Amino acid sequence: MRNMFYLSGLRGLALLLCGVALSAQAAKNISLGTLVPDGTSYHKSLLEMRDKWRKAPEGGVNLRIYAGGKLGGEGNMVSQMKLGGLDAGLLTAVGLADIEPTVTGLQLMPMVFRSLDELEYVSKKLQPKLSKKLEEKGFVVLYWSDAGWVRFFSKEPAILPDDFRRMKLFTWAGDPKVVDLWKAARFQPVPLQTSDIVPMLDTGMINAAPLPPIVALAGQIYTRTPNMLDLKWVPLVGALVIRKATWDTLPAATQQAMREAAEEAGRQNKEHGRAEGERAIETMKTKGLKVQEVNAETEEIWRKTLEEWHPRIRGSLVPPDIFDEVFRLLEELRRTEANPKP
Repeated sequence: MRNMFYLSGLRGLALLLCGVALSAQAAKNISLGTLVPDGTSYHKSLLEMRDKWRKAPEGGVNLRIYAGGKLGGEGNMVSQMKLGGLDAGLLTAVGLADIEPTVTGLQLMPMVFRSLDELEYVSKKLQPKLSKKLEEKGFVVLYWSDAGWVRFFSKEPAILPDDFRRMKLFTWAGDPKVVDLWKAARFQPVPLQTSDIVPMLDTGMINAAPLPPIVALAGQIYTRTPNMLDLKWVPLVGALVIRKATWDTLPAATQQAMREAAEEAGRQNKEHGRAEGERAIETMKTKGLKVQEVNAETEEIWRKTLEEWHPRIRGSLVPPDIFDEVFRLLEELRRTEANPKP
């Protein structure tokens, strides 16, 4: 009888330990890297998503967020993900292009999009195709988003292309083709990591930078570059991606809850992020930022300058089929808007 109780107790202990082990296994740790600054609406939406992921079925997920470029530039983060050292990333099209170059059609075509409505139209048409291509490369897209426009910030006032040609211009490190494009157009690009912008501005290695206003504010970059050209250069497009190898280890119920929370975070990013970018400009203006307005004549000078870039962009920075598709979709939209149905 004593042996029976003893064996029964062992079986109970074994079942308890097995249950603990299964629970620990179900709660998977996932790491996420991004350049998004701490404290911004983008970061807050990630924190809210993290809380929802913890409550996902089958034990949920413990998400560790490394924001503000703590893991280096986007090229470094993509390399870490490819090696399995990082599970996920909220990346701009610059970083995503290191995985799949077709995404460049949404961001690396300066002044092609004239409004965020045009970006929205083209994005909705292209994103399913881009998501499929990213998955073929081993990454699952959980949401797409954008953060409004990139503008030029500079130490001295500058309006025309020739004004910026006299300056040393920050560009993101890791893409020599972009550097070659700037050089071919007679600009002076200096490839750097985002974390190097402030010290290089302080030392004079650069004196201008195309940036999202929220980054200029959060990083106090505008205090070194107190002039902003109000030219809608390119939209800042991004996506939250996770390694398919990591994603496939999760139960279906966990995946569904994670995807729903991520899509909500993406909606918040787009809604609040665009507005936050414009508010950042107003905040910087109260602290001394001088905004150089762009009239129709100046905008036309920039557009003609950039049209000369198109042969170099097509096939080099942006795959030809995507380049052509972007222009086809824009022509389709503009024709519809010019001739609305009665």
